[in-house]
Amino acid sequence: MKKIAFVIPWYGEEITGGAEAALRGLVHHMADRDVELEVLTTCVKDFNSDWSQNFHKKGLTVENGIAVRRFPVRKRDTDLFNEINYKFIYGQTITEADEENFLREMVNSPELYDYIREMQDEYAAYVYIPYMFGTTYYGILACPKKAVVIPCLHEEGYAYMKHFREAFSKVRGMLYLSEPERELANRLYDLSKVKQMTIGTGVDVNYQGNAEAFRKKYHIDTPFIVYAGRKDEGKNIYTLIRYFTEYKKRKGGDLKLLLLGGGRLDLPKESKDDILDLGFVSKEDKFDACAASEFLCQPSLHESFSIVIMESWIAGRPVLVHNGCAVTRNFAVQAAGGLYFQDYYEFEGCVDYLLENKVIAEKMGQNGRKYVNDHFEWGVIVQKTLDFLEECTQDREQTL
Repeated sequence: MKKIAFVIPWYGEEITGGAEAALRGLVHHMADRDVELEVLTTCVKDFNSDWSQNFHKKGLTVENGIAVRRFPVRKRDTDLFNEINYKFIYGQTITEADEENFLREMVNSPELYDYIREMQDEYAAYVYIPYMFGTTYYGILACPKKAVVIPCLHEEGYAYMKHFREAFSKVRGMLYLSEPERELANRLYDLSKVKQMTIGTGVDVNYQGNAEAFRKKYHIDTPFIVYAGRKDEGKNIYTLIRYFTEYKKRKGGDLKLLLLGGGRLDLPKESKDDILDLGFVSKEDKFDACAASEFLCQPSLHESFSIVIMESWIAGRPVLVHNGCAVTRNFAVQAAGGLYFQDYYEFEGCVDYLLENKVIAEKMGQNGRKYVNDHFEWGVIVQKTLDFLEECTQDREQTL
């Protein structure tokens, strides 16, 4: 098979984000198996940077053993983009012109699209991740016959765009992180001629969380629930904070809520002694925190995978997820590794159950660990991905 190109808006070893981490892990583990590949990306630093600003130098470099080819971005109308993005966020009517402007004023690199179009004979496939950026949409249009998308799709306004519906019907393949994501994609788009597979993403399964080391390092000797991820409204974290605050009012006790990850929050005054925000911590400390916790709570409503759930299971601890997220609920049920809640009273009941039934909670954590090892160990994911890309290449050659 020829060289594989992975296309993403920005790339770097230190960049946060689920899609970014998933791709980084995939290319490194493929490279370890001597798979010939490149990352095609822009010169933008990361998601939180100015999408009109070229931070990295243009051209081909080797970064931690990975060939990375960067292309400059063009200027964009940020105000127009933000105006349309506001409509998406708050469920307002979106016109076809809005869609066109949204995609045009996204992060975009015409030089990248020209390269994809002109150099397509050099590559077996162009693999795009995630779905909603200009690099994916216009990249697909440049060479749909070699396009494979890892969409990281979930229920949101962007997913309903006509432009995505038309583009995705023409790609060679779609790779999903979960079955609910695949079901959503087939409900929204005509993928009858598109090769599809659910593979998930890889998880580092060799960590052994050290609960005692974590408690000693951070001077925490009380039981706690852990949350790991971005601390913003999009992750539904304020629901978790409200529910935990209410739980403490009703139940008392010494239970704490421990927050890990970036972002700033306005915490209720009455919770300042019960909610501990550690900010960013190392990967080792995150695993140790999971191992020391009673359980991890992932309240997000919009996930296409959720690496933190898998990390909690690797550390041997159960999870509590929101019933409104089909993906995380499906994982909890499939793995028999946790519980899910819909409202405050279900949250309270789940917390009480996990705190009062230590043996069952321990078994849930063990179930989760086995589930991750069986389905998402990197060797399994890499082989599934390579097999899928090989089949896409063979299918394309047979239709020529």
